[in-house]
Amino acid sequence: MDLGLQGKVAIVTGGSDGIGKGAALSLAREGAKVAICARREDILEAAAEEIRSQASGEVEPYVCDVTDENAVKQFVAHIYEKWGRIDILVNNAGTSSAMPVEAMTKETLTSDITLKVYGALYTSQAVIPHLRTVGGGRIINITTGGGKAPAASSLPTSLSRAAGIAMTKAMSRDLAKDNILVNTVCIGLIKAGQHERRFTTAQAEDSNLNLDAYYDNMGSRVPLGRIGEAGEAGDVICFLASDKASYVTGASINVDGGMAPVV
Repeated sequence: MDLGLQGKVAIVTGGSDGIGKGAALSLAREGAKVAICARREDILEAAAEEIRSQASGEVEPYVCDVTDENAVKQFVAHIYEKWGRIDILVNNAGTSSAMPVEAMTKETLTSDITLKVYGALYTSQAVIPHLRTVGGGRIINITTGGGKAPAASSLPTSLSRAAGIAMTKAMSRDLAKDNILVNTVCIGLIKAGQHERRFTTAQAEDSNLNLDAYYDNMGSRVPLGRIGEAGEAGDVICFLASDKASYVTGASINVDGGMAPVV
C-alpha cells in the first residue's frame, strides 16, 4: 500500500532504539526523510546505519536532549535547513519508571514529567509553525495504556502518560483548523533496549536465563501470548502519519496485544 509519504520529512525523538527506531524504519521504508534524535551518539549512529541498510528514505541522526528546550529548537532548525520542510513529528522519547506512591519522590516525578511531557511539548511547539507552512501535518505522541488505567506501583509513568494523553486531545482540538492531526499510540510490551538491559541484570542472578525465555515469560501476561515487535508499533505510527489516516485526530490507539483493560 502506498501511504503517500514519499519525500515527506519526519522527526522521531528517542529514535535510536525500540519503538522510535521501529517508527523511523517504517517511515523510511515508505520513502520519507527521517531525522532521529537521542542522547547517546554511538547508539544513534548505529540505528541510523541500520535503517539506511533496510530502507530507501534518507536518515539524519542528531544528538539532542529533548528536555533542553533550546537544544530542541536547534535540532528542528537544523532539520528544516537541511530538508526545507517538516511534515511529521513522533514524540517517542521516554523511559519506564514505576514504583508505589510511597517511594516516589519529587525528583523522580519531576524528571519523568520533564522528559515525557515537557519534551513532547518543546518538540511540538518547535515544529508546529513548519507544519502550518506545508498546509498541515501529523503529530503522534507515544504513551501507554497505563495513562488510561493505572496499575498499582505505576507511578510516575502512569501520571506522565495520562498527561500525554490529555495533551494529545487538547492539541488535536487546537490544531485541527490548521489540518494538523494529533493522535497518541498507547504502547504495551514491545521488545526494546530497556528490556534487554533488565534481562542482563536478571541473567546475572540466573546464568541459565536466555533472552528468548525472558521475552516469553513477559509475553505470558499478554492476551495474544507474546511480546510485540518494534516494527509492529512502527507500522501503526507510520499509518497515522500517512494520508490514509486523514480523518483521524484526537484518537488514542492501543498497540499492546490486548493488555489494556480499557479501549
